[in-house]
Amino acid sequence: MNYKFDFVKARKWFFLFSLATILLGVVSLLVQGLNLGIDFVSGSRLEINLHQAVDKAKADAKLEELGYASPNTRLAGNDKELLIFRTDKALSKEKVIQIRDAFQKVYGKSVAVNEQTVDPIIGRELARNAIYSVLIASIGIIAYITLRFEYRFAFAAIIAILYDALFTISLFSIFQWEVDLVFIAAVLTIVGYSTNDTIVIFDRIRENVKKENPKTFEALSSVVNTSVQQTLVRSINTVLTVVFAALALLIFGGESIKYFSIALLIGLISGAYSSICIASQIWIDWKWRSLKRADQNLQSAE
Repeated sequence: MNYKFDFVKARKWFFLFSLATILLGVVSLLVQGLNLGIDFVSGSRLEINLHQAVDKAKADAKLEELGYASPNTRLAGNDKELLIFRTDKALSKEKVIQIRDAFQKVYGKSVAVNEQTVDPIIGRELARNAIYSVLIASIGIIAYITLRFEYRFAFAAIIAILYDALFTISLFSIFQWEVDLVFIAAVLTIVGYSTNDTIVIFDRIRENVKKENPKTFEALSSVVNTSVQQTLVRSINTVLTVVFAALALLIFGGESIKYFSIALLIGLISGAYSSICIASQIWIDWKWRSLKRADQNLQSAE
């Protein structure tokens, strides 16, 4: 069998790189945590549309005049005309009107305020349901891959999927991008695409194992490398197709799905990497140990 790159030989470097990126993310999660949106914590989120480029320092000063010390704000929109203001406590309708009126005096009557408020009970319920969704999806994936292939494939696939999710979460923690419900939707989408990539490779590995019936590690490595090469172009083309769509969403989709698009882009690239460099490499290590153990048991029986 001929193949251009020895993925199996480089597997230790893949494992080290993957472990390093996850450890970096864990440190960031412990130190900084996640920048949770009000979907998961109580408070209010005001999207103040000033219809002109905003000077953040002046906008913050105006909010401080209204009694909001060190306001949590950021700019959004193509021309930075949107001021996103978050508070830890829910704002009353009177407070929202007060903020709108204060900005209208400076920026004109065209100023509009879009308010979103979540109380603590709903926030906790949304966070719990999001976790349940990910767990149910993972259990379903394990069951499907175990029935279609074998438990080693299922275990390797779940490790790769967990890496994709953790890698995406880690980057959101490092850069303090906002995590909201659309982020959870992005993670579930990533899980689906990563699973698809992994199954395509596993299906080819299974076919080639049946054809070659490898008995040595070199033969097994050849099967895995060849299987990856046979599916590589398809995997890259599939990912690129969705990446272009995600880029279009990021550029033209607006502020509401900005972080969904970013998470999707990160996860798609990570999913392609994990399917090739993590899932298949974990499987070959485990499979080879099983073959050696079976061979030893056979020799002992004789």
